[in-house]
Amino acid sequence: MAVTKYTKAEIIDSVYEKTGMSRKEIRTIVDLFIDGIKDALVNGMIIELRGFGTFEVKIRKGRQKARNPKTGEFIASRPHGIAAFRPGRELKQEVWNLGGEPEPANDA
Repeated sequence: MAVTKYTKAEIIDSVYEKTGMSRKEIRTIVDLFIDGIKDALVNGMIIELRGFGTFEVKIRKGRQKARNPKTGEFIASRPHGIAAFRPGRELKQEVWNLGGEPEPANDA
């Protein structure tokens, strides 16, 4: 399966076709939604979207001997946050078989 991108502009177009709202209003709503998620993460909150998944910040511990993969130079890294996404049960079930053929039945 070829991987394709689905951009914010395409999301806005899709909502426009389904609702008939103006693209400007939809863009504003999408931008406010994304800003709300960003603000909540920056403030240490967990965002739970039922049926889709959970966004949260996880803290990675610092290391004394981290290596810059580009230069090979060893550097110290301090503890830092990373944005993480955990898909919800419904999303997991819907995408489970995307990558391959269904498993054959075991007749043994």
